[in-house]
Amino acid sequence: MLSTNRSSPIRHAQLYCLGALLILLVGVSVLSAQDIKTETSKGVSNIRIAVADFKAGSADPQVDGLKRTFDTTLYADLANAGIFDIVSKSLLPQSTPGAPAEMNVQQWSAAPTAASMVAFGSFSIQGGRIVCNGFLFDAKNLQYPQVLAKQYSEEATEDSARQIAHRFADEIIFRLSGGSQGIAESKIYYVKLDGANKEIWEMDYDGANQHPLTHLGAISLSPRISPDNSRLAFSSLGHDGFQIRIFSLVLGRMVNFTGVGGTNLSPAWSPNGKDIAYSSSRSGDPEIWISDANGSLARRITSFRGPDVSPVFNPRTGSQIAWISGRTGLPQLYIMDTDGSAVQRMTDGGYATSVSWSPNGQFLAFAWDRKYGPGAPGGQDIYIMEIATKKWIQLTHDGGRCDFPSWSPDGRHIVYANSPDGKARSTKIMTMLADGTGKRALTGPGADMPNWSWK
Repeated sequence: MLSTNRSSPIRHAQLYCLGALLILLVGVSVLSAQDIKTETSKGVSNIRIAVADFKAGSADPQVDGLKRTFDTTLYADLANAGIFDIVSKSLLPQSTPGAPAEMNVQQWSAAPTAASMVAFGSFSIQGGRIVCNGFLFDAKNLQYPQVLAKQYSEEATEDSARQIAHRFADEIIFRLSGGSQGIAESKIYYVKLDGANKEIWEMDYDGANQHPLTHLGAISLSPRISPDNSRLAFSSLGHDGFQIRIFSLVLGRMVNFTGVGGTNLSPAWSPNGKDIAYSSSRSGDPEIWISDANGSLARRITSFRGPDVSPVFNPRTGSQIAWISGRTGLPQLYIMDTDGSAVQRMTDGGYATSVSWSPNGQFLAFAWDRKYGPGAPGGQDIYIMEIATKKWIQLTHDGGRCDFPSWSPDGRHIVYANSPDGKARSTKIMTMLADGTGKRALTGPGADMPNWSWK
């Protein structure tokens, strides 16, 4: 990790060899969003879907409140998916179908609703448990309209109502996206400012259910969740400097990771969960090292004057690493094989930081100040680069400092940190579609360094 606070001691320690004040951008083509075909720019029209409020199926006093949570969450999950044109609730028929026998698809396919698909169902509480029946109908198929039918039963709580909505949304997305997994059940891990300390927190993909995981009373940075969602790697400052730490989400406590000398930062999991890559200055310069998941059998894979930091594995193959290196001056984006060979420089100027590799292995998202230097126009924004062509697009513009992008597991979304005024305490976590549209805040100020779960 290269600190984005340009006056911090960490930044000075890592960049002591970077003497140039300004490197102008050369040799990189500016493209429109249509020139790079991400998961959100395939040229296919979005499916027009109507999402009905579910029909109350019991008179329990909890039903109204929990059903409202369910209805709101399901609508938002499908609206956020990036593959649907959601019909406004004001255009829906007045009838509220709760079961297939109550559904008249012709009402929903006709104007003004004009839906291709309809999600509907019933929501009740029986014996202290939510019982939810969800259906998805093809409104254009009069003979065989039913596409999906699911039943859920969980303890009658606010969180259960949200989780049932997430699961049903993901089922719908899976059916209508050609088998792509939804993200409604995924999590985001991040750094939360806590007085003078920074702890690791977790939240749902939509910003709900924010809560702390660590209580170390220290500076903790760069959380990275393992592919099986069981362990969280991060760097934390202790009496022995910055070291890689591992928190077990299964056990709810820290577990052992072999400590070493020097400053150790920005861990990243291999897609099989067996290895961790990170930056370590144990040999002098910060270099990229790979160890097993316990910190043993560590091997250095870079060896060049200048800091090498922020590694991330190709999640599709596990055979390549992208990282940031200052070996030629200001930090640039590189990729290499996991044995340190086949090094390629991807950016050719400016100031690059904090790279993230897309789930399909085709793109890199990273933070980039393309014209870094005193008085230079622009600033630090989020970019996507297509690896095969090195073509790139800029996703954020004029919103302040943007950093630490992380891909969603479906490749359609990116979460990132944004500071409108460039100050750490004002930093919040934002999300957007991978074409740069649909930006919205997930947290208030004091949140930084997000990492989206693998699934």
